Amino acid sequence: MQKSDKHFWEVDFAMIDVANAITLLANYIIVPSLAYGSQLALGALGITLVYAVLRFSNFAHGEMMSFGTMIAILMVWLFQSIGISIAPLPTALIALPFSIITTIFLLLILDKFVFRYYQSQRVQPVTFMIVSVGVMFFLAGFIRFIIGTSKKNFADGERFIIKASEFKQMTGLAEGLSIRTTQAITVIATLILVTAIFWFLNKTRMGKSMRAFSDNEDLALLSGIKPERVIIVTWMLVGALAAVAGTLYGLDKGYKPFVYLQLVLPIFAAAIVGGVGNPIGAVIGGYVIAFSEAFITFAYKRFLTYLLPDEWAPDGLVQLLSTEYKFAVSFVLLVIVLLVRPTGLFRGKTL
Repeated sequence: MQKSDKHFWEVDFAMIDVANAITLLANYIIVPSLAYGSQLALGALGITLVYAVLRFSNFAHGEMMSFGTMIAILMVWLFQSIGISIAPLPTALIALPFSIITTIFLLLILDKFVFRYYQSQRVQPVTFMIVSVGVMFFLAGFIRFIIGTSKKNFADGERFIIKASEFKQMTGLAEGLSIRTTQAITVIATLILVTAIFWFLNKTRMGKSMRAFSDNEDLALLSGIKPERVIIVTWMLVGALAAVAGTLYGLDKGYKPFVYLQLVLPIFAAAIVGGVGNPIGAVIGGYVIAFSEAFITFAYKRFLTYLLPDEWAPDGLVQLLSTEYKFAVSFVLLVIVLLVRPTGLFRGKTL
């Protein structure tokens, strides 16, 4: 073999190794983080709307997401029992409108009989926060009483858009890339919903009223804006976001009520990292948290083996933190942001 041919094959094998390394990251970090980040973004956007308009931290948001998911599961079971489906898409997509309506109804009831009383008394935000914790415990018990505590998978239809084995056959690479249907649905639904929310806030009369109410409540009242209507619309948006975010998360990862209580930490971290009260920051913060968790808990042994010479290949996992400490990453990022930039990435901007 001539020297030029040998050099060509060395370059070719190097490019294949790089392609394998990139595919590995895409399969285990990029694609899952896009889906998880979308779910966190919707959750953080709901928390941000409550904080910006109603001026309190809603610690019950995780359980509101869980409630919406529970309704979606019950509707999926009902549809499946009578033979209704939209295969190859998940049945949960036709159950989602019922989940949204029911969750909105629940939040309007909570507003009327719980939050509105404290609002009329003009209590401090810390009191609202404590009330939301009480609502959280009530919803947690109610949900577990209805649907139980065990994990429930309600995804049906076509499971994969592309399988790892199919990707290997098409490309000839050693690493495969799989994209689940639920992951694609999550990203697309988030893009549509976030675009609709921002259009509503910036282009409609009610959206502009919500922004005015958020900026200066007294001035908004003098301008003729009705606070009751603004509050109702806010809870409706929050209910829709909670139902969609919870259902998409459960559809992608399976539904277990206790997990939704744990989701409160990364969702709040996303909202704070992006900038408290800033919808754009909340969305971006969701992806920052998701990608941070994935990059920090990923084992880089195979990735480095592809890129480094054989004699430099690592023996250990090369993992900063175990996946069991995934939620700890959210806490650490939250603390760092509060110490370095307390107002978040988009400080000075509000709803």
